[in-house]
Amino acid sequence: MRFDILTLFPEMCETVLGESIIGRARAKGALDCRCHNFRDYAEDKHNRVDDSPYGGGRGMLLKAAPIYRCWQHIVRESEGRPHTIYMSPQGKVFTQEKAAALSQKTHIIILCGHYEGVDERLLEKIVDEEISIGDYVLTGGELPAMILLDSVARLCKGVLAGEECFQEESLYNGLLEYPHYTRPEEWEGEKAPEVLLSGNHARISKWRRERSLERTCRKRPDLLKLARLSPEDKLYIQEKCGGGFL
Repeated sequence: MRFDILTLFPEMCETVLGESIIGRARAKGALDCRCHNFRDYAEDKHNRVDDSPYGGGRGMLLKAAPIYRCWQHIVRESEGRPHTIYMSPQGKVFTQEKAAALSQKTHIIILCGHYEGVDERLLEKIVDEEISIGDYVLTGGELPAMILLDSVARLCKGVLAGEECFQEESLYNGLLEYPHYTRPEEWEGEKAPEVLLSGNHARISKWRRERSLERTCRKRPDLLKLARLSPEDKLYIQEKCGGGFL
């Protein structure tokens, strides 16, 4: 899968993209992540990409033309029109469901805004959707872009060892993940649950599902209304947490 990041701070993005799982996936060719500084596409001698907004007001606004030329350069070397996302607090809030949907794309362009935003004409011309990572404002779109890319990329083929690495994680199936334990068997007087040491895979699977249901009831009961629950799950929730959660 290919990602292209349009930004004024490519080094900031490369610092994130070059590390850990995403960095290794890039190195082996499972991901193609490219950062583009749209200042390189400015045409005046000062390489300006911003100007004061019409109508007055504080701050500066990113101009349409440099970003558009950068976007066009990427499109010309692509097979088809890439799906273009603008990171914006005005967009729909990012979810695991959206990450899964985006992971089915073959090529995504992410535009990182800055200052007071971007000329609306540019957004109307190239952006397919606006996405927010939460109801708060940051100084730029680079950090949100890295969050979106990381969340989507890890679902792509070849990035993690296998689908089992994420299929039981929090939010993937609508529930929070069960608790985890590792060696030593006893730490600070607390023992790991006996069932996890039993080797009985059926018992372990049942224990994990029940702990996942209990944790979701306690921490994020709002998720239960949309989670994929079996009749046995619903009965367990009613017995342990009360029926008001469903």
